[in-house]
Amino acid sequence: MESWLVAAGRDRRAGAPLNVPPWPASNFILGERRTYARGDGTPGWEALEEIVGGLEGGTSVAFASGMAAIAAIFEQLPAGSSVVLPEDGYQGVGGLVQAGVRHGRWTVRHLAVTDTAGWVEACGTADLIWLESMSNPLLAVPDLDVICAAARKRGAILGVDNTFATPLNQRPLALGADVAVQSVTKFIGGHSDLLGGVATAREPGVVAGLRRARELAGATPGTLETFLAVRGARTLALRLERAQRNAMTLAERLASHPSVALTRYPGLKTHPTHAAARRLLQGFGTIISFDVRGDARAADAVCAGLRLIQHATSLGAVESTIERRAGVAGQQHLPPSLLRLSVGIEALEDLWADLDRALRAAGTRG
Repeated sequence: MESWLVAAGRDRRAGAPLNVPPWPASNFILGERRTYARGDGTPGWEALEEIVGGLEGGTSVAFASGMAAIAAIFEQLPAGSSVVLPEDGYQGVGGLVQAGVRHGRWTVRHLAVTDTAGWVEACGTADLIWLESMSNPLLAVPDLDVICAAARKRGAILGVDNTFATPLNQRPLALGADVAVQSVTKFIGGHSDLLGGVATAREPGVVAGLRRARELAGATPGTLETFLAVRGARTLALRLERAQRNAMTLAERLASHPSVALTRYPGLKTHPTHAAARRLLQGFGTIISFDVRGDARAADAVCAGLRLIQHATSLGAVESTIERRAGVAGQQHLPPSLLRLSVGIEALEDLWADLDRALRAAGTRG
């Protein structure tokens, strides 16, 4: 897949530019297959879709954001559907689902990520099972192979937000999922400079429904954004390899730091779903969440005291970022001192020196 990232999505005709350039066009001369970009797309969209589709093992549909891709999936559900979500998950999806509940679109039920028996049972009654390759932000890894098998047998649609793992660490469609989503904003773009999303499926009917939902909602990706996403995807394997190596070492060190009460990372043997991570993931990812000893003020002091690691939301970029998740709307149920750290590609010892200094300074003030 590393070679695919570099080779895919290129125009190989003689005289074509080596990289697909930005196509700032909304409409086209009538008579060819393209007439209007909202429905017919551009070569930039198609390059991104080819790259991600090959990685995920299906046909991809590009959107303006990861949430736009997820909303298009939920749009396929008929009125009165039943949806099952993880208790720990991305708050954007939670907001989308609650809006649907208020309008009578569907009913919703929440399960613990680790309640595999509950997920299997839900596959017999739910219309849509929604999971994440690693939960956000507690990093629980579901028994996706077992749950996918149950969904296939019992008829539930199963969707997976695969952003945290990326297709290099997990391919949900190969495990039996119906649709996988990437927030291109994160690892695929990789440079904190774009918004984008991609949904990938194998069934032609699902793909057609996603394209129709994109066109009707106008949830189309931008010209510059797709160009940047394709460029960013070329180095995904290199960035992920470096950042994961950093993350593993930082997680081990954080787990024994005197100013840290609890460290969550799927690569740690102490993590509750470490066995599932070893079985289902090719790598443990670049996200660490940890609880600072003390209260929210102590955690905020750590963020304020960092110099190399950026105090910012989002994740998956070349630079390391950190934030206190309970301070985000919709995440107040999380431990108040929990910090989510997205590890980047900086030098390991520089990252550790920054973290260690900020943690010890915050502990002294506390």
